[in-house]
Amino acid sequence: MALNVIMMGPPGAGKGTQAGRFARDRGLLKISTGDILREGINAQLPIALRAQELMDRGELVDDATMIAIVRERLMRPDAQPGFVLDGFPRTVGQAEALDRIVAERNNGPLIIVDVRVPEHELVRRLAGRLICAKCGANAEPPKAGEAAPTECAKCGGELVQRADDNEQVVLERLKVYDRATKPLVDFYRDRPTFRIVNGAQAQELVAHELETVIDDAALAGKKQAAPASVKARSPEKAASA
Repeated sequence: MALNVIMMGPPGAGKGTQAGRFARDRGLLKISTGDILREGINAQLPIALRAQELMDRGELVDDATMIAIVRERLMRPDAQPGFVLDGFPRTVGQAEALDRIVAERNNGPLIIVDVRVPEHELVRRLAGRLICAKCGANAEPPKAGEAAPTECAKCGGELVQRADDNEQVVLERLKVYDRATKPLVDFYRDRPTFRIVNGAQAQELVAHELETVIDDAALAGKKQAAPASVKARSPEKAASA
């Protein structure tokens, strides 16, 4: 059975880092919408080129286009062992479409992880966040007692602070995130495969908790699927009787 995971969490929660780490440890694809958009554009996929046209005009990529791009990626053979999605879904409409894609794949339940971090800690993290001026990668935060890095670990570029990473702007971004994602959390919260992780811990502790809750959610999803398959067979048994 595949491990199909989506990672939710506000800016600064560390979900991207943890998603990448978990995917590497489990041999899964870590898929972000930005990555598959760039990949699709490079491959000249019509649906990705359509998204590029929208972005070039300063427009948002609509749900239908984004869903089609994600579906194309998740239906490839290399995604069959499972995936970790970062940045999708962002709306209830996208979440409903993802449910249909997962059902079409018919290869394990969807596991939802919401990484929670208190607002004051998010502000502290984001206000001190550094990105590479050359490649745009986020710098790994320094460990306790270490000085902040000055060069990008990926390309050697200069690390700078984002213009919108000041406290006032960060607080507004967090409010926007809360308003946008509340319907999404409400959509998922009652599922047996929905889990919350404390993202305010040290990275190693977050990673350990993440592994534990995902394995537990996978087991819950498997147990939920078993009665459904029994019900699906019952009319045949009744007919044969």
